Amino acid sequence: MNQRINRRKLITGGLVGAAAVAAGCGTKAGTGAGAATGGLGKRVRWTLASSFPSSLDTIYGAAEVLAARVAEMSGGQFTIRVMEAGELVGAMQVLDSVQNGAAQIGQTGGYYYTGKDAALAFDTCVPFGLTARQQTAWLMEGGGLELMREVYADFGIINFPGGNTGAQMGGWFKNPVGGMDDLKGLKMRIPGQGGKVMDALGVNVQVLAGGDIYPALERGAIDATEWVGPYDDEKLGFYKVAKNYYYPGWWEPGPNLSFLVNQAAWDELPAEYKAMIEAATREGATAMMTRYDAKNPAAWKRLLEQDITVRRFPEDILAAARVAAEELLETEAAADARYAKILGQWRKFRDDSFDWFGAAELSYMDFAMGGSALGK
Repeated sequence: MNQRINRRKLITGGLVGAAAVAAGCGTKAGTGAGAATGGLGKRVRWTLASSFPSSLDTIYGAAEVLAARVAEMSGGQFTIRVMEAGELVGAMQVLDSVQNGAAQIGQTGGYYYTGKDAALAFDTCVPFGLTARQQTAWLMEGGGLELMREVYADFGIINFPGGNTGAQMGGWFKNPVGGMDDLKGLKMRIPGQGGKVMDALGVNVQVLAGGDIYPALERGAIDATEWVGPYDDEKLGFYKVAKNYYYPGWWEPGPNLSFLVNQAAWDELPAEYKAMIEAATREGATAMMTRYDAKNPAAWKRLLEQDITVRRFPEDILAAARVAAEELLETEAAADARYAKILGQWRKFRDDSFDWFGAAELSYMDFAMGGSALGK
């Protein structure tokens, strides 16, 4: 699907729709009912189920941006009620709720559902994979979105990129990790393929929703957790109960979140409303990334003032994790032809992108940021 939107046409259409409402020519209908092209007067009410709590304004806020823009562009005729994790369904049931129509749209991470299809990991991120910019480029311009839509089609869903956190930290550990032996039996919250890699390294992996992590860490049900980075981690209070903050988050160098739309509900939308969804998901995605980039630096400084120790993962762990990650990719590809197809296309994009970014971005950042808190 062509993701490029004619902005002038979209804005004009929104104004026309608003004028039609003002003139009293809107047609009352159920959610998506009777929606045909030229239906800017149609009233549509959708529900969005999020995997995230409203307290995490950077992630959850992207869904609020989406809903606000759709309402604004449609003159209030197309509205989306945003519901936080646990309000309609649990954080890890968002895909299911969209698939069965309990929610017309969801906000989640594809890698939460690799148990349903391992290839969904590529929609979010793969260990030692693409950065935020590279992941977005792969999805939007590198053929990734088309590949992922083939996967989501099996669930009666059409997906839209929904924002990125940027490279994440390696998480919070109650005790220092000096090497591979310290991973054996460690209870850690970590989802997706990163979790599978950690499992291969001897970690007792657990998958918990964002709101469940702190109490589990506090009472000792887990020994370590990863989440995102300074801004969210500070909000969730992990530094109060785990004093070792590790980097880098090699399993999530640029995780993309997604808006999942029920295909039947999508098909019922007027063309103009579809264009609004496409434009609004992009705006929500941009808001997420820019907000993290704006808020993380100050939160980082505040965390450094706390009673914590920032540590780099030992080289033996990083090296072993990279080997295990590549082995996992090969194992999954051997078992699934579609996975193998996606992996081959993704790897070529990654290799080419790494060549270029290594020459331009990395060389600059290596010099310019050499005096950072971790580079001194």
